[in-house]
Amino acid sequence: MDLATTLSHRIANHTARITIVGQGYVGLPLAVEFARIGFPVIGLDTDPDRVAALVSGRSHVPDVPSEHLQALLQVGRYYATTQSTVLSESDAVLICVPTPLRKSKDPDISYVVAAAKQAAARSRPGQLIILESTTYPGTTEELLMPLFQANGARIGEDVFLAFSPERIDPGNATFKVKDIPKVVGGVTPTCSRLTAALYREIVPRVHEVSTPKVAELAKLYENVFRNVNIALANEFALMCRYLGVDSREVIDAAATKPFGFMPFYPGPGIGGHCIPVDPLYLSWKMRLNGYEARFISLADEINRAMPTHVLGLVSEALNEAGRALKGTRILVLGVAYKGGIGDTRESPAYEIIATLRRKGAEVSYADPHVPTFRLDGTELKAVEPTEEELQEADCVLILADHPEFDYGAVAHHGRLIVDTRHRIPEITGRRGRLVRL
Repeated sequence: MDLATTLSHRIANHTARITIVGQGYVGLPLAVEFARIGFPVIGLDTDPDRVAALVSGRSHVPDVPSEHLQALLQVGRYYATTQSTVLSESDAVLICVPTPLRKSKDPDISYVVAAAKQAAARSRPGQLIILESTTYPGTTEELLMPLFQANGARIGEDVFLAFSPERIDPGNATFKVKDIPKVVGGVTPTCSRLTAALYREIVPRVHEVSTPKVAELAKLYENVFRNVNIALANEFALMCRYLGVDSREVIDAAATKPFGFMPFYPGPGIGGHCIPVDPLYLSWKMRLNGYEARFISLADEINRAMPTHVLGLVSEALNEAGRALKGTRILVLGVAYKGGIGDTRESPAYEIIATLRRKGAEVSYADPHVPTFRLDGTELKAVEPTEEELQEADCVLILADHPEFDYGAVAHHGRLIVDTRHRIPEITGRRGRLVRL
Protein backbone atom coordinates (compact mmCIF):
# COMPACT_ATOMS: atom_id res chain seq x y z
CA MET A 1 0.00 0.00 0.00
CA ASP A 2 1.51 3.38 -1.01
CA LEU A 3 1.90 6.33 1.37
CA ALA A 4 -1.03 8.32 -0.06
CA THR A 5 -3.40 5.37 0.27
CA THR A 6 -2.27 4.68 3.82
CA LEU A 7 -2.84 8.31 4.82
CA SER A 8 -6.21 8.33 3.08
CA HIS A 9 -7.30 5.33 5.15
CA ARG A 10 -6.09 6.94 8.38
CA ILE A 11 -8.08 10.07 7.56
CA ALA A 12 -11.23 8.08 6.78
CA ASN A 13 -10.84 6.07 10.01
CA HIS A 14 -10.13 9.22 12.09
CA THR A 15 -6.84 7.72 13.26
CA ALA A 16 -4.62 10.26 11.53
CA ARG A 17 -2.67 12.21 14.14
CA ILE A 18 -3.13 15.94 13.58
CA THR A 19 -0.88 18.69 14.89
CA ILE A 20 -2.06 22.26 14.51
CA VAL A 21 0.69 24.85 14.81
CA GLY A 22 -0.70 28.00 16.41
CA GLN A 23 -3.55 27.89 18.93
CA GLY A 24 -5.09 31.30 18.43
CA TYR A 25 -8.38 32.43 16.94
CA VAL A 26 -7.87 30.13 13.93
CA GLY A 27 -5.90 27.16 15.21
CA LEU A 28 -7.82 26.40 18.40
CA PRO A 29 -11.33 26.21 16.87
CA LEU A 30 -9.91 24.05 14.08
CA ALA A 31 -8.21 21.75 16.58
CA VAL A 32 -11.38 21.39 18.63
CA GLU A 33 -13.46 20.59 15.55
CA PHE A 34 -11.12 17.80 14.44
CA ALA A 35 -10.91 16.43 17.99
CA ARG A 36 -14.67 16.63 18.41
CA ILE A 37 -15.25 14.06 15.64
CA GLY A 38 -12.61 11.69 16.94
CA PHE A 39 -9.19 12.64 15.56
CA PRO A 40 -6.27 12.70 18.01
CA VAL A 41 -5.15 16.36 17.94
CA ILE A 42 -2.18 18.21 19.41
CA GLY A 43 -2.12 22.00 19.58
CA LEU A 44 1.43 23.31 19.22
CA ASP A 45 2.12 26.88 20.32
CA THR A 46 5.22 28.86 21.31
CA ASP A 47 3.43 30.76 24.11
CA PRO A 48 3.92 28.78 27.37
CA ASP A 49 1.21 30.73 29.21
CA ARG A 50 -1.32 30.00 26.48
CA VAL A 51 -0.39 26.32 26.44
CA ALA A 52 -0.62 26.09 30.24
CA ALA A 53 -4.10 27.60 30.12
CA LEU A 54 -5.22 25.20 27.39
CA VAL A 55 -3.86 22.17 29.22
CA SER A 56 -5.83 23.24 32.29
CA GLY A 57 -8.98 23.57 30.18
CA ARG A 58 -9.18 27.36 29.92
CA SER A 59 -10.02 28.71 26.47
CA HIS A 60 -8.99 32.20 25.37
CA VAL A 61 -11.10 32.10 22.20
CA PRO A 62 -14.81 33.09 22.22
CA ASP A 63 -15.71 30.39 19.68
CA VAL A 64 -14.41 27.62 21.98
CA PRO A 65 -16.18 27.35 25.35
CA SER A 66 -13.87 26.09 28.10
CA GLU A 67 -16.21 23.22 28.89
CA HIS A 68 -15.83 21.91 25.31
CA LEU A 69 -12.07 22.04 25.66
CA GLN A 70 -12.21 20.27 29.03
CA ALA A 71 -14.34 17.45 27.61
CA LEU A 72 -11.79 16.79 24.85
CA LEU A 73 -8.90 16.87 27.31
CA GLN A 74 -10.65 14.35 29.55
CA VAL A 75 -11.08 11.79 26.75
CA GLY A 76 -7.53 12.35 25.48
CA ARG A 77 -8.41 13.64 22.01
CA TYR A 78 -6.76 17.05 22.49
CA TYR A 79 -3.54 18.15 24.12
CA ALA A 80 -1.46 21.33 23.90
CA THR A 81 2.30 21.64 24.03
CA THR A 82 5.26 23.88 23.24
CA GLN A 83 7.42 20.91 22.21
CA SER A 84 7.94 20.81 18.44
CA THR A 85 9.11 17.18 18.63
CA VAL A 86 5.44 16.19 18.26
CA LEU A 87 5.68 17.16 14.59
CA SER A 88 7.63 14.01 13.74
CA GLU A 89 4.79 11.87 15.11
CA SER A 90 2.08 13.62 13.09
CA ASP A 91 0.26 12.43 10.01
CA ALA A 92 -1.04 15.92 9.21
CA VAL A 93 0.47 19.27 10.19
CA LEU A 94 -1.67 22.39 9.81
CA ILE A 95 0.11 25.74 10.10
CA CYS A 96 -2.12 28.48 11.54
CA VAL A 97 0.31 31.15 12.70
CA PRO A 98 0.01 34.96 12.47
CA THR A 99 1.03 36.87 9.36
CA PRO A 100 1.17 40.53 10.46
CA LEU A 101 2.61 43.56 8.71
CA ARG A 102 5.89 45.26 9.46
CA LYS A 103 5.88 48.97 10.25
CA SER A 104 6.76 49.51 6.58
CA LYS A 105 3.50 47.66 5.66
CA ASP A 106 5.50 44.83 4.11
CA PRO A 107 4.49 41.25 4.96
CA ASP A 108 6.02 39.70 8.05
CA ILE A 109 6.02 35.97 7.37
CA SER A 110 8.62 35.14 10.01
CA TYR A 111 6.09 33.03 11.95
CA VAL A 112 5.28 30.99 8.83
CA VAL A 113 8.98 30.52 8.07
CA ALA A 114 9.73 29.39 11.63
CA ALA A 115 6.82 26.93 11.69
CA ALA A 116 7.65 25.55 8.23
CA LYS A 117 11.31 25.09 9.13
CA GLN A 118 10.35 23.15 12.25
CA ALA A 119 7.92 20.98 10.29
CA ALA A 120 10.42 20.37 7.48
CA ALA A 121 13.19 19.43 9.91
CA ARG A 122 10.92 16.78 11.45
CA SER A 123 9.02 15.66 8.37
CA ARG A 124 8.74 11.99 7.54
CA PRO A 125 7.31 10.03 4.61
CA GLY A 126 3.54 9.99 4.50
CA GLN A 127 2.93 13.40 6.07
CA LEU A 128 0.40 15.99 4.89
CA ILE A 129 1.45 19.62 5.41
CA ILE A 130 -1.20 22.35 5.06
CA LEU A 131 -0.62 26.08 5.33
CA GLU A 132 -3.70 28.02 6.51
CA SER A 133 -2.09 31.34 7.40
CA THR A 134 -3.06 34.14 5.03
CA THR A 135 -0.08 35.14 2.92
CA TYR A 136 1.04 36.48 -0.44
CA PRO A 137 0.45 34.42 -3.59
CA GLY A 138 3.30 32.01 -4.20
CA THR A 139 4.26 31.38 -0.56
CA THR A 140 3.43 27.66 -0.52
CA GLU A 141 5.40 26.77 -3.64
CA GLU A 142 8.18 29.36 -3.41
CA LEU A 143 8.89 29.24 0.32
CA LEU A 144 7.50 26.07 1.93
CA MET A 145 8.12 23.56 -0.83
CA PRO A 146 11.91 24.18 -1.08
CA LEU A 147 12.24 23.76 2.71
CA PHE A 148 10.78 20.25 2.54
CA GLN A 149 12.63 19.36 -0.66
CA ALA A 150 15.91 20.38 0.99
CA ASN A 151 15.25 17.63 3.54
CA GLY A 152 14.79 15.05 0.79
CA ALA A 153 11.00 15.14 0.46
CA ARG A 154 9.41 14.33 -2.90
CA ILE A 155 6.32 16.52 -2.90
CA GLY A 156 3.26 14.58 -4.02
CA GLU A 157 4.94 11.21 -3.53
CA ASP A 158 6.12 10.89 0.06
CA VAL A 159 5.20 14.31 1.52
CA PHE A 160 2.02 16.13 0.54
CA LEU A 161 1.77 19.92 0.58
CA ALA A 162 -1.20 22.26 0.13
CA PHE A 163 -2.67 25.65 0.98
CA SER A 164 -6.17 26.03 2.43
CA PRO A 165 -7.02 29.53 3.65
CA GLU A 166 -8.60 30.01 7.05
CA ARG A 167 -12.06 31.55 7.02
CA ILE A 168 -12.66 32.04 10.73
CA ASP A 169 -14.89 34.94 11.78
CA PRO A 170 -14.33 35.25 15.56
CA GLY A 171 -17.52 35.59 17.55
CA ASN A 172 -19.80 34.67 14.63
CA ALA A 173 -22.43 32.34 16.11
CA THR A 174 -23.97 31.58 12.70
CA PHE A 175 -20.86 30.52 10.81
CA LYS A 176 -18.37 28.42 12.75
CA VAL A 177 -15.63 26.12 11.42
CA LYS A 178 -18.05 23.31 10.65
CA ASP A 179 -20.36 25.62 8.67
CA ILE A 180 -17.85 27.24 6.32
CA PRO A 181 -16.72 25.63 3.01
CA LYS A 182 -12.98 25.22 2.53
CA VAL A 183 -10.88 26.08 -0.52
CA VAL A 184 -8.00 23.69 -1.18
CA GLY A 185 -5.04 24.03 -3.54
CA GLY A 186 -2.40 21.28 -3.51
CA VAL A 187 1.01 21.28 -5.15
CA THR A 188 -0.03 18.07 -6.95
CA PRO A 189 -3.44 16.46 -7.55
CA THR A 190 -2.64 13.89 -4.84
CA CYS A 191 -1.85 16.69 -2.39
CA SER A 192 -5.21 18.31 -3.17
CA ARG A 193 -7.08 15.03 -2.89
CA LEU A 194 -5.67 14.20 0.55
CA THR A 195 -6.20 17.74 1.87
CA ALA A 196 -9.78 17.77 0.61
CA ALA A 197 -10.39 14.37 2.20
CA LEU A 198 -9.20 15.66 5.57
CA TYR A 199 -11.37 18.78 5.52
CA ARG A 200 -14.43 16.92 4.27
CA GLU A 201 -14.49 15.21 7.64
CA ILE A 202 -15.40 18.52 9.33
CA VAL A 203 -16.89 20.94 6.77
CA PRO A 204 -19.96 20.80 4.48
CA ARG A 205 -18.11 21.47 1.23
CA VAL A 206 -14.57 21.52 -0.13
CA HIS A 207 -13.75 23.44 -3.30
CA GLU A 208 -10.57 22.22 -4.98
CA VAL A 209 -8.58 24.61 -7.16
CA SER A 210 -5.71 23.93 -9.53
CA THR A 211 -2.77 25.31 -7.54
CA PRO A 212 -1.84 26.69 -4.10
CA LYS A 213 -1.44 30.14 -5.68
CA VAL A 214 -5.11 30.15 -6.73
CA ALA A 215 -6.13 29.27 -3.16
CA GLU A 216 -3.84 31.96 -1.75
CA LEU A 217 -5.33 34.55 -4.10
CA ALA A 218 -8.90 33.48 -3.31
CA LYS A 219 -8.39 34.35 0.35
CA LEU A 220 -6.82 37.69 -0.49
CA TYR A 221 -9.61 38.54 -2.93
CA GLU A 222 -12.24 37.79 -0.26
CA ASN A 223 -10.67 40.35 2.07
CA VAL A 224 -9.87 42.89 -0.65
CA PHE A 225 -13.57 42.76 -1.52
CA ARG A 226 -14.52 43.54 2.06
CA ASN A 227 -11.83 46.19 2.47
CA VAL A 228 -12.84 48.08 -0.67
CA ASN A 229 -16.55 47.95 0.11
CA ILE A 230 -16.03 49.08 3.70
CA ALA A 231 -14.01 51.99 2.33
CA LEU A 232 -16.87 52.83 -0.03
CA ALA A 233 -19.33 52.79 2.90
CA ASN A 234 -16.99 54.99 4.95
CA GLU A 235 -16.56 57.54 2.18
CA PHE A 236 -20.29 57.44 1.52
CA ALA A 237 -20.88 58.30 5.20
CA LEU A 238 -18.65 61.36 4.80
CA MET A 239 -20.61 62.44 1.73
CA CYS A 240 -23.92 61.94 3.51
CA ARG A 241 -22.73 64.11 6.37
CA TYR A 242 -22.01 66.95 3.94
CA LEU A 243 -25.52 66.50 2.52
CA GLY A 244 -27.21 66.30 5.92
CA VAL A 245 -28.51 62.76 5.35
CA ASP A 246 -28.31 59.68 7.58
CA SER A 247 -26.02 57.23 5.74
CA ARG A 248 -27.47 54.19 7.54
CA GLU A 249 -30.97 55.08 6.38
CA VAL A 250 -29.74 55.35 2.79
CA ILE A 251 -27.83 52.04 2.94
CA ASP A 252 -30.79 50.24 4.52
CA ALA A 253 -33.03 51.56 1.76
CA ALA A 254 -30.61 50.38 -0.94
CA ALA A 255 -30.41 46.97 0.75
CA THR A 256 -34.08 46.31 -0.01
CA LYS A 257 -33.01 45.58 -3.58
CA PRO A 258 -33.03 41.77 -3.83
CA PHE A 259 -30.23 41.54 -6.41
CA GLY A 260 -27.02 43.32 -7.38
CA PHE A 261 -26.42 44.93 -3.99
CA MET A 262 -24.77 43.90 -0.72
CA PRO A 263 -24.91 46.26 2.27
CA PHE A 264 -21.68 47.39 3.94
CA TYR A 265 -21.78 49.89 6.80
CA PRO A 266 -19.40 52.65 7.91
CA GLY A 267 -17.43 52.51 11.15
CA PRO A 268 -14.63 54.17 13.12
CA GLY A 269 -11.95 52.30 11.17
CA ILE A 270 -10.91 48.79 10.25
CA GLY A 271 -9.44 46.25 12.66
CA GLY A 272 -8.75 42.59 13.26
CA HIS A 273 -6.35 40.08 11.81
CA CYS A 274 -7.64 40.17 8.21
CA ILE A 275 -9.13 43.32 6.69
CA PRO A 276 -6.40 45.85 7.60
CA VAL A 277 -3.60 43.42 6.77
CA ASP A 278 -4.38 40.88 4.05
CA PRO A 279 -5.00 43.26 1.11
CA LEU A 280 -1.56 44.77 1.66
CA TYR A 281 0.02 41.34 1.18
CA LEU A 282 -1.40 41.34 -2.33
CA SER A 283 -0.48 44.94 -3.13
CA TRP A 284 3.09 44.27 -1.90
CA LYS A 285 3.38 41.24 -4.15
CA MET A 286 2.02 43.17 -7.11
CA ARG A 287 4.56 45.98 -6.62
CA LEU A 288 7.29 43.36 -6.88
CA ASN A 289 5.73 42.45 -10.22
CA GLY A 290 5.65 46.08 -11.41
CA TYR A 291 1.93 46.69 -10.87
CA GLU A 292 0.27 49.15 -8.48
CA ALA A 293 -3.02 47.89 -6.98
CA ARG A 294 -4.86 51.21 -6.95
CA PHE A 295 -8.14 50.09 -5.40
CA ILE A 296 -6.32 48.51 -2.46
CA SER A 297 -4.21 51.61 -1.91
CA LEU A 298 -7.20 53.96 -2.02
CA ALA A 299 -9.33 51.76 0.24
CA ASP A 300 -6.51 51.56 2.77
CA GLU A 301 -6.13 55.35 2.69
CA ILE A 302 -9.86 55.93 3.28
CA ASN A 303 -10.26 53.33 6.02
CA ARG A 304 -7.18 54.43 7.93
CA ALA A 305 -8.44 58.02 7.89
CA MET A 306 -11.66 57.13 9.74
CA PRO A 307 -10.20 57.46 13.27
CA THR A 308 -9.22 61.04 12.39
CA HIS A 309 -12.78 61.66 11.20
CA VAL A 310 -14.19 60.28 14.46
CA LEU A 311 -11.88 62.54 16.45
CA GLY A 312 -13.17 65.46 14.40
CA LEU A 313 -16.76 64.52 15.25
CA VAL A 314 -15.92 64.45 18.97
CA SER A 315 -14.11 67.80 18.87
CA GLU A 316 -16.86 69.45 16.83
CA ALA A 317 -19.61 68.12 19.09
CA LEU A 318 -17.81 69.29 22.23
CA ASN A 319 -17.15 72.69 20.67
CA GLU A 320 -20.86 73.11 19.91
CA ALA A 321 -21.56 72.26 23.56
CA GLY A 322 -19.12 74.97 24.65
CA ARG A 323 -16.47 72.52 25.88
CA ALA A 324 -12.78 72.24 25.04
CA LEU A 325 -11.35 68.78 24.48
CA LYS A 326 -8.68 69.37 27.14
CA GLY A 327 -9.98 68.31 30.55
CA THR A 328 -13.11 66.68 29.09
CA ARG A 329 -14.19 63.32 30.51
CA ILE A 330 -14.79 60.84 27.70
CA LEU A 331 -16.15 57.33 28.16
CA VAL A 332 -15.36 55.01 25.26
CA LEU A 333 -17.68 52.04 24.79
CA GLY A 334 -15.79 49.15 23.17
CA VAL A 335 -12.09 48.90 22.33
CA ALA A 336 -12.21 45.53 20.52
CA TYR A 337 -12.20 45.84 16.75
CA LYS A 338 -15.76 44.50 16.63
CA GLY A 339 -18.56 43.55 18.99
CA GLY A 340 -18.83 40.32 20.93
CA ILE A 341 -15.11 39.51 21.13
CA GLY A 342 -12.00 40.67 22.96
CA ASP A 343 -9.64 40.97 19.99
CA THR A 344 -8.04 44.42 19.84
CA ARG A 345 -5.61 43.74 16.99
CA GLU A 346 -5.45 46.76 14.65
CA SER A 347 -8.43 48.28 16.49
CA PRO A 348 -9.08 51.95 15.66
CA ALA A 349 -9.55 52.47 19.41
CA TYR A 350 -5.76 52.63 19.80
CA GLU A 351 -5.35 55.70 17.63
CA ILE A 352 -8.55 57.36 18.83
CA ILE A 353 -7.91 56.98 22.57
CA ALA A 354 -4.20 57.80 22.26
CA THR A 355 -4.98 61.03 20.40
CA LEU A 356 -7.70 62.04 22.87
CA ARG A 357 -5.30 61.52 25.77
CA ARG A 358 -2.52 63.48 24.04
CA LYS A 359 -4.93 66.38 23.57
CA GLY A 360 -5.68 66.42 27.31
CA ALA A 361 -8.95 64.50 27.55
CA GLU A 362 -9.56 62.21 30.53
CA VAL A 363 -10.44 58.92 28.83
CA SER A 364 -11.91 55.78 30.39
CA TYR A 365 -13.30 52.80 28.57
CA ALA A 366 -15.81 50.00 29.02
CA ASP A 367 -15.49 46.66 27.27
CA PRO A 368 -16.77 43.39 28.77
CA HIS A 369 -14.25 41.36 26.75
CA VAL A 370 -11.13 43.50 27.32
CA PRO A 371 -10.38 43.92 31.04
CA THR A 372 -7.13 45.80 30.36
CA PHE A 373 -6.01 47.89 27.41
CA ARG A 374 -2.33 48.73 26.96
CA LEU A 375 -1.65 52.03 25.26
CA ASP A 376 1.65 53.87 24.86
CA GLY A 377 3.19 51.93 27.74
CA THR A 378 0.21 52.61 30.04
CA GLU A 379 -2.26 49.94 31.09
CA LEU A 380 -5.85 51.14 31.29
CA LYS A 381 -8.47 49.13 33.18
CA ALA A 382 -12.04 48.76 32.02
CA VAL A 383 -14.87 50.39 33.95
CA GLU A 384 -18.50 49.38 34.13
CA PRO A 385 -20.80 51.64 32.05
CA THR A 386 -22.98 52.36 35.08
CA GLU A 387 -25.53 55.14 35.35
CA GLU A 388 -23.00 57.15 37.34
CA GLU A 389 -20.23 56.66 34.74
CA LEU A 390 -22.57 57.67 31.92
CA GLN A 391 -23.82 60.76 33.71
CA GLU A 392 -20.33 61.93 34.72
CA ALA A 393 -18.94 61.62 31.19
CA ASP A 394 -18.95 64.81 29.14
CA CYS A 395 -19.00 62.59 26.05
CA VAL A 396 -19.81 58.92 25.46
CA LEU A 397 -18.06 57.58 22.36
CA ILE A 398 -19.40 54.29 20.95
CA LEU A 399 -16.72 52.42 19.01
CA ALA A 400 -17.74 48.74 19.23
CA ASP A 401 -21.18 47.17 19.22
CA HIS A 402 -21.14 44.76 22.18
CA PRO A 403 -24.45 43.00 22.93
CA GLU A 404 -23.76 43.37 26.66
CA PHE A 405 -24.09 47.16 26.53
CA ASP A 406 -27.41 48.70 27.55
CA TYR A 407 -27.78 51.29 24.81
CA GLY A 408 -31.10 52.42 26.23
CA ALA A 409 -29.29 53.47 29.40
CA VAL A 410 -26.61 55.15 27.28
CA ALA A 411 -29.26 57.14 25.43
CA HIS A 412 -31.04 58.04 28.67
CA HIS A 413 -28.03 59.16 30.71
CA GLY A 414 -25.52 60.35 28.12
CA ARG A 415 -25.27 64.11 27.84
CA LEU A 416 -23.34 63.93 24.57
CA ILE A 417 -23.14 60.73 22.55
CA VAL A 418 -20.93 60.20 19.50
CA ASP A 419 -22.21 56.98 17.97
CA THR A 420 -20.05 55.38 15.25
CA ARG A 421 -22.11 52.17 15.19
CA HIS A 422 -25.66 53.58 14.91
CA ARG A 423 -26.75 51.90 18.14
CA ILE A 424 -28.71 54.89 19.46
CA PRO A 425 -31.99 55.62 17.62
CA GLU A 426 -32.35 59.27 16.66
CA ILE A 427 -35.59 59.75 18.61
CA THR A 428 -34.17 58.10 21.75
CA GLY A 429 -30.98 60.09 21.61
CA ARG A 430 -32.76 63.42 21.92
CA ARG A 431 -32.57 63.23 25.71
CA GLY A 432 -28.99 64.38 25.17
CA ARG A 433 -27.12 65.53 22.09
CA LEU A 434 -26.52 62.71 19.61
CA VAL A 435 -23.94 62.72 16.82
CA ARG A 436 -23.80 59.71 14.50
CA LEU A 437 -21.26 58.67 11.91
